[in-house]
Amino acid sequence: MNQILIIDDDPAIQMLLKRTLHSQGYKVSVASNGEEGLAQARQLRPGLVLCDWIMPRMNGLEVCRQIKATSELSTTIFILLTSLGSVEDRVKGLDAGADDFLCKPIEIAELQARVRAGLRLHQLSRDLKNQKQLLETELAEAADYVSSLLPDQITEKPITIDSRFIPSRQLGGDGFDYYWLDSENLAVYLLDTSGHGLRAALPTISVLNLLRSRALPKINYYQPSDVLRGLNETFQMTQRNDKYFTIWYGVYNRSQRQLTYASAGHPPAILLSGTANSFIQVKRLKTVGLPVGMFPDADYVDHSCEVTQDSTLYIFSDGIYEINQGDGTIWGMEQFIRLLVECRSKINSKLDQVLHTLQTMNPKDDFDDDLSLLEINFD
Repeated sequence: MNQILIIDDDPAIQMLLKRTLHSQGYKVSVASNGEEGLAQARQLRPGLVLCDWIMPRMNGLEVCRQIKATSELSTTIFILLTSLGSVEDRVKGLDAGADDFLCKPIEIAELQARVRAGLRLHQLSRDLKNQKQLLETELAEAADYVSSLLPDQITEKPITIDSRFIPSRQLGGDGFDYYWLDSENLAVYLLDTSGHGLRAALPTISVLNLLRSRALPKINYYQPSDVLRGLNETFQMTQRNDKYFTIWYGVYNRSQRQLTYASAGHPPAILLSGTANSFIQVKRLKTVGLPVGMFPDADYVDHSCEVTQDSTLYIFSDGIYEINQGDGTIWGMEQFIRLLVECRSKINSKLDQVLHTLQTMNPKDDFDDDLSLLEINFD
């Protein structure tokens, strides 16, 4: 049964409204002033409130503002009872959060119609709120599942790997992995699927599982360009699937200290060599290649480089440097690389220092895109 709360300091109005609404089958509660009405509203959580505008101490506008500011009452419909009929007064009521008005003297047929309409809106708002909460729960569960697929840190030298993943408010398409192909060769990659939501996360999950199980047919997993070619053949865009993804994939041979890599539309990996007490060399590791899924005949190539001792490789998604600033500019790649160089001398976790700076640079509470960052240290 729908709960209705009447807030009015006039006993005659209270009686009229209560009897009328009771006769329609509604459950009705009554309060004689704003403070009492506000307390009852928070306790009862009614579907609809009928509140007089002019009352001593706390008027109807203030009651309305406080009810609308209470999250538990966000779907409650608020109708102001008023003899004030000017446009200016109605604007004041709407600005305070009122959903409707009922003019005095009250016409019974109009009262009944406005209450029916208000309760329909309340039910619709409540259904939408429940669906939103259900969707948010499902997205959170999906995000937890994606996070569970990400690898643990590697802490045993000569190669250590640390990682950070900060999802945006929506489920996104970032994913990464690293594992030994054999005792000498380490594979590492990071991908970023276009868009947000489940449709972006599903291809990422598929790639993680496919590469981890080495289920791509006739693929040389030691040759990055061949891996990208196989992924491009498997994940082509179609009318039913409009998603593509960028990826950086590398294989490091620790005996030869050689890193072979290929990229498909992905930001360059950054290789830092040297210590804080000497010149730090910055190499951008990127190859020409279209994102996976765009064109079936896309070509991918391999590049290689030597990895000297005390080098660090950073692989990341573009959300980590494409941060919108308050002045309309974007905090970009060059600033991010300078940050990596500055944090190279930090004794504590470099990634924590990096993320702390990124959070201070972001003017919002949440990032607009997922942030993924891998740090591979070579002794």
